[in-house]
Amino acid sequence: MLVLRLLNVVAPAYFLCISLVTFVLQIFLFIPSMFRDPFTTPLFSPALLHGALFLFLSANALGNYVLVIQSSPEDLGKGLNLGEGAEVVADWLDGSRSPGSGLPSTHFCRLCARVTQRHDHHCFFTGNCIGSRNMRNFIMFCLYTSLACLDSLVAGMAYISAALSMSFANPLAFLTLLPHSISQFFSGALLSSEMFVILMLYLWLGIGLACAGFCCHQMLLILRGQTRYQVRKGMVVRARPWRENLQEVFGKRWLLGLLIPVLNVGSDYRRQKEK
Repeated sequence: MLVLRLLNVVAPAYFLCISLVTFVLQIFLFIPSMFRDPFTTPLFSPALLHGALFLFLSANALGNYVLVIQSSPEDLGKGLNLGEGAEVVADWLDGSRSPGSGLPSTHFCRLCARVTQRHDHHCFFTGNCIGSRNMRNFIMFCLYTSLACLDSLVAGMAYISAALSMSFANPLAFLTLLPHSISQFFSGALLSSEMFVILMLYLWLGIGLACAGFCCHQMLLILRGQTRYQVRKGMVVRARPWRENLQEVFGKRWLLGLLIPVLNVGSDYRRQKEK
């Protein structure tokens, strides 16, 4: 448990540090290098277009990240007045002590110290549980994080291509870039700033692929009307049309949440809560 609590602190700090480094590299290194192209017009230069795209992706990723933390799942244990025997009652709700007796999709998270319904998983990078209230913001966070990493990867490759006078037309050039750069760095032929950018390229690739895969996996579960917790526990869910499953998470005005970071606009959960 101590390791998990430590990870719950280190993972958000790691994400914020990577976000800060990415922002600094984009604003102070990649985008200024694009302005040096003499063959582009000032109004529609790649630097302005790329800068606007990067700010849009970053604002959505960080905005949804904050909303995931703010929109924590409700603590069902508050209504039960859980005292010193909170873990015992939580185990009963979780179904771990009496199989089949727990409420549907109810889970007690020992890191968050609360009992939540419609629980999906605990995200260490946000330090929060993911449930019905913040599932849509979590998916948007994964989507825009993967797109921001892809955008940074492309900009970083363009910068390295110009700085080292190399071409990435051959797919093997990217695979051999890291070992070749390491040998050049220790021989003194490569600057430390350029080596740092090359390392960030592979980090952006890994984070982008991980977030994209996680986003696709969550979307598949939503279409089936399932959560990761239900799949892990082998729970059987009531079959519903996939459109209803999507609307339950994204709401009717899903396009607004796709363009700007907002709460669950028009979701069934919010309407039920207001009733």
